[in-house]
Amino acid sequence: MASTSIHNGQGSSEFRPNSNVPPAARDHGHIEPGEIAVGVVIGRASEYFDFFVYALASVLVFPAIFFPFEQRLEGTLYAFVIFAFAFLARPIGTAIFMAIQRAYGREVKLTLALFLLGFSTAGIALLPTFDHIGVWAIVLLSLLRVGQGIALGGAWDGLPSLLAMNAPQNKRGWYAALGQLGAPLGFVIAASLFAYMLANLTTEDFLDWGWRFPFYVAFAINVVALFARLRLVSTPEYAKLLDERELEPAGIIELTTTQGRNIIIGALAALASYALFHLVTVFPLSWIKLYSLRETADFLVVQIIGGAIMALGILASGLIADRFGRRTTLGSMALLIAILSAFVPALMNGGESGQNTFILIGFALLGLSYGQAAGAVTANFQSRYRYTGAALTQDVAWLVGAGFAPLVALGLSAHFGMAYVSFYLLSGAVGSLAALSLNRALESKEE
Repeated sequence: MASTSIHNGQGSSEFRPNSNVPPAARDHGHIEPGEIAVGVVIGRASEYFDFFVYALASVLVFPAIFFPFEQRLEGTLYAFVIFAFAFLARPIGTAIFMAIQRAYGREVKLTLALFLLGFSTAGIALLPTFDHIGVWAIVLLSLLRVGQGIALGGAWDGLPSLLAMNAPQNKRGWYAALGQLGAPLGFVIAASLFAYMLANLTTEDFLDWGWRFPFYVAFAINVVALFARLRLVSTPEYAKLLDERELEPAGIIELTTTQGRNIIIGALAALASYALFHLVTVFPLSWIKLYSLRETADFLVVQIIGGAIMALGILASGLIADRFGRRTTLGSMALLIAILSAFVPALMNGGESGQNTFILIGFALLGLSYGQAAGAVTANFQSRYRYTGAALTQDVAWLVGAGFAPLVALGLSAHFGMAYVSFYLLSGAVGSLAALSLNRALESKEE
């Protein structure tokens, strides 16, 4: 379909149908942006729940049952290595499932991806421990984690891009933020399950069977989310809307060779958000578990409150972005994250009050920045590359910013001190500011 590139006041390009297209041709069955937003939240909440169930288990469970032959620190670091496998596998999953969609359609792709995700998640729940089958337990855990990563890469349904392109001109930030609510929702549910079991089960029961229950719940949620998302993307109205917006998969080789710069800039623009993501969720929990006398369940409650604050921050980011612009919002939050990085050692080493302050402020800044992180510069993609470009940009952002964050942060802080975590977080903020500046310069040249 013919489209035209327009520039909004923030310098970003959006592709919309030409005004000379007859109104009847632009009738998409009266699908409202709010309806698309519901689909995005459902899909992302189920994925993030899976994500955080595994992440929390990497701290609370896996060091003890898969690496009992190591000290607690080394066992946790090994668990974080396997945790990172999914982020390495996500771009591979994107490439594989984009090819499946081109050959068999989006419904087949989404069904296969979510079945793989469900199979991998349920498989982890059924895994024997190291005490039962030795090193094979670690091998199977690694394979299932790779399966989760491939499935998450394939679960991209294009709805966030569709939402961005169909939101009202003056509410783009608001609708972009709505699509990000799946992250705190998934975290709060996962953390609440683990906090409840830790508070009500003995350590023996929790490590024996209690930890498996959230993985079963994740499988059930995946089944429900599969049908909810298929109901959206398989309807004629949505199919027509996706087709007219040219939200179809492009070849990975063609995409990377022609749009490689946009992918890199897009990933780096959100780097501060993704770096902070695991530094207020997974890393501090591992630090408390290893080096503090605090009850883990109590600390999880603080993080759950932080998750609620993050949700409010995400909503606030939509209002702020619509008033001041997405780039200004992301840049301001990156600057605040850089300032926060200087206080990480004092807060994390400052007892319960300092740790709680870091968690709550960190979650607030995470919500304000992450609310506008998705698709921060995906509008730079030409229309026919936007579907695959948004997916691959997200994969690279997760890999660079978050995939190794728990491993690096815990390793550095344990061996060299908490100050090195500050440098890690600061590097993410600097990367975001540099990418946002570069993106502004590029767009000035294109205008």
